[in-house]
Amino acid sequence: MARIAILGAGFAGHTAALHLGHRLGKHHQITVVNRTDKFSFIPSWVWVGVGHMPLRKTQFPLAPVYRKFNIRLIVGKATEIHPDERYVLVEPDSGAEADRRLDYDYLIVATGPKLDFEGTPGLGPENGYTESICTGPHAEHARGRYLEEIARMEKGETRRFVIGTGHPGATCQGAAFEYISNIHKDLKKRGLRDKADLLWLSNEQAVGDFGVRGVHVKHKGTLLSSREFIEAAMHEYGIRWQVQTGVTSVEPGVIRWENFEGAKGETPFDFAMLIPRFLGQPMKVLDRDGADISSELLAPNGLVKVDAKYGLPYDELIKTPEAWPETYRSPRYPEIFAAGIAFAPPGPISVPHTTPNGLAITAAAPRTGMVSGIIGRIVALNVAELVKKGTMSHGERMTEMYAACIASMGDSLWDGAAATIMIYPVVPDFRRYPNEEGRDLFVTHMEMGLAGAWMKRMLHTTFMYKLQGRFGWRLIPE
Repeated sequence: MARIAILGAGFAGHTAALHLGHRLGKHHQITVVNRTDKFSFIPSWVWVGVGHMPLRKTQFPLAPVYRKFNIRLIVGKATEIHPDERYVLVEPDSGAEADRRLDYDYLIVATGPKLDFEGTPGLGPENGYTESICTGPHAEHARGRYLEEIARMEKGETRRFVIGTGHPGATCQGAAFEYISNIHKDLKKRGLRDKADLLWLSNEQAVGDFGVRGVHVKHKGTLLSSREFIEAAMHEYGIRWQVQTGVTSVEPGVIRWENFEGAKGETPFDFAMLIPRFLGQPMKVLDRDGADISSELLAPNGLVKVDAKYGLPYDELIKTPEAWPETYRSPRYPEIFAAGIAFAPPGPISVPHTTPNGLAITAAAPRTGMVSGIIGRIVALNVAELVKKGTMSHGERMTEMYAACIASMGDSLWDGAAATIMIYPVVPDFRRYPNEEGRDLFVTHMEMGLAGAWMKRMLHTTFMYKLQGRFGWRLIPE
């Protein structure tokens, strides 16, 4: 009987668990360790943060789902990995001794990110002065603060909103863009838009870069960029923007930053929601003698090193499709896999930049949502095949991967909108697509309108169904 441990039950870990449960659950031991007893549909937290959806509608309990698939759930956090002896130490919420040591034959690390608020002094809702929609409680807190600002505007005050990224190396610009768009739409419905100044503050090379080197599509015979696409929306919405900017610290009512040219400045605010940098979850990696061997498994940022080519200069990396991982398997410990945000990419997708002062301002490679689900499935299929046959036949690099992003710009099904972006491949492949973009311009597509709002709501409903493992769940793609 094989023992399979999965750390994390987000998009990647939960998807892997469902596929493994379907293939192996009756005859092998599958255990998921997760910090909470619920699955959370994170993309809908943008609606929680403006008060348009209660948090409970974005969550469901994991235990009933896992019982159907013969999966054991431990609510708690993994603190140590012992790869030589193949076990993980866990701090279970239950305090049960039987749950403290988890032996494995195969380990999937899908812990999601550590939200590095500490990486930017003054950032975050707990020990800082900004909001976040990166966790359920954070989204609820942001909603409360947002409604406080609404009350002030209803009394006639003008308020300053700053939304974007809170670290020079942050990712997840798409979520922040959704949030500022939903704030605009909500304020307009309330008749308060004239009382708000909205600023987009980001580490992107350009508006619409989104950490993927931007997107270009063919439109009526001409090449249209995501920069033009998103800038047009911001013009229409009256949203100001400042990109090529890395936030360095936050004080009450003031954001301090440095831009690409090395100029330093500050931006006043009344309400700010800034995405932090993502790091690997803090876990020790120890050998048989208790010595720290973290560097054998983890990159310096705490993410798991997999079958990628690390250390290539950007100009070489962006032209080397095989530099990106295919199976997401650790080369040092082949029984360990990483999925979703937990795996260390070989570098950024967007063009990196260092200021004259030596500050690196570069959008990190996004690995959330659809990308996480796809990788979770690939890893699960390989582990199942290893258990059954001792071989592996599944793989998909991000230079071969489709990704669809539907960015809500108001959730109403009657007058809402969404920006729908289809990218193929996620990471440009200039060998297969020797155009300026390195992508398939027939498949890659951008569109904005009411239909996107319907698609966004449909995705919420469909995936909440799929991820509960209900009838036909495997027919719905990741």
